[in-house]
Amino acid sequence: MNKFSLILFSIWSISGFSQEEDALPYREIPDYSDNYTAGTVVARMIDALGFRFYWASNTLSEKDLAYKATDEGRTSLATIEHIYSLSKTIVNATQKQSNSRDKEDLSYSELRSKTLQNLKIAADILRESDDISQYKIIFGEREIPFWNQVNGPIADAIWHCGQLVIYRRVTGNPINPKVNHFSGKVSD
Repeated sequence: MNKFSLILFSIWSISGFSQEEDALPYREIPDYSDNYTAGTVVARMIDALGFRFYWASNTLSEKDLAYKATDEGRTSLATIEHIYSLSKTIVNATQKQSNSRDKEDLSYSELRSKTLQNLKIAADILRESDDISQYKIIFGEREIPFWNQVNGPIADAIWHCGQLVIYRRVTGNPINPKVNHFSGKVSD
């Protein structure tokens, strides 16, 4: 490959990655609702989770993905897999679907994208809902009230986003310092 071809390939690769990133939800948190309802409040919690996950999992290297705090602990990649499974529990409830324990073999990029999409779908459904009690967590025949969604999968996923942030600091790859978690925006 000549230098010109290499330069064009590099530009194409970088722009392709950038377009892929731009297509993912939660680079910034969406505007908040004018109304306070149970659905809009929980949707905002999930939007905040999506924003935190977007940045906690953004541009992780192989070194970042392999990091774990102890020999017995999860790697960052395993933590992302866990957050993905939590996102499936969240979205399945909003779609009134049962959860399964099927293991999927997904890449880091696929896990990240599917997690963000799951969170966006769930938040959008909840934002429009007048009755969130209908969105039970379903495991087979067992139905668990929506309350457990808040202290279970949503809170757990936020917790694990914090772990990812700490792990990437340890590996020398901190999140973008322009990310403002209070405003949900990224300064230019």
